[in-house]
Amino acid sequence: MTTRDRLLGLTVVVLWGLNFLAIHAGLEHFPPLFFAALRFAVMAIPVILFVPRPNVPLTWFLLYGIGFGTIQFAFLFLAMDNGMPTGLASLVLQSSAPFTVILCVVLLREKLSARQIVGITVAVGGMAIIGIDRAAHGATAAVLPVLLTLIAGLGWAFGNIGSRLAKPDNALHLTLWMCVVPVLPLYALSLAVEGPRAGWDAMAGVGSHSGLIALGGLTYVVVLGTIVGSGLWTYLMSRYPASKVAPFSLLVPIVGLTAAWAFLGETPTGWELFGGAVVILGCFAGLSAKRGATNPGTESEDTASPAAKTPVPLS
Repeated sequence: MTTRDRLLGLTVVVLWGLNFLAIHAGLEHFPPLFFAALRFAVMAIPVILFVPRPNVPLTWFLLYGIGFGTIQFAFLFLAMDNGMPTGLASLVLQSSAPFTVILCVVLLREKLSARQIVGITVAVGGMAIIGIDRAAHGATAAVLPVLLTLIAGLGWAFGNIGSRLAKPDNALHLTLWMCVVPVLPLYALSLAVEGPRAGWDAMAGVGSHSGLIALGGLTYVVVLGTIVGSGLWTYLMSRYPASKVAPFSLLVPIVGLTAAWAFLGETPTGWELFGGAVVILGCFAGLSAKRGATNPGTESEDTASPAAKTPVPLS
């Protein structure tokens, strides 16, 4: 990998790590499910008008959109709205990597190497450390946001399976068209959970200080987190083996945790930091292991999307 492309990889890491700050800014003004729907609606309109629709099977396209778009962002935004620290969310969302490997074994009958088994076990142990520490500091109320974020990671993993089985000719077009799928389900969830007025009342107040900041966060998520970040990631994945590119995604939580500490004053406990290091170590071991009976494209699907996680989240 050239120095230029390493710098592009690090640029993606920074964009996706800061994406969680942008989500936090949006959630300070908008209800979580409505904000998730709005995030995809802003993308869906220009995508439908200007981006060629990918020629992929509808089943796998919908699995990608529902898993990565609807489930991941609904539960991630709910978790952050219910007290999940921004930096910790960027870390726990990495659970998508071991979840993806496990789903590939269960659903696609792929084989795990011994190193992958160890890596997944270590990553799960790190998540357990974080959950136990959260419970010790706030009982059930502190654990619930972690569980919601883990469900978001599982949704991302199902999305990875759909994305992989779709086998698109152009991965970026598939990623962009995925934004069309979650809009209506997320808005329907917002109507059912948050009520028909909550989101539109927030829209009416976008001229306020918090509203303008939220719009700035929304702009960041769409333009820098999704279009620029995903575009650069797709470019790197098209030029290099996934094993060289995927480990960059494990640096996203470091940026997320640091940014949350610097801008939001979030200070993770020592045990949370230790658990986070264990999670990253386990994910790295799993991603860098050779797979005996695995399609070479699998590793790229483990971490190819922002959630975003970036998000972007990621996620």
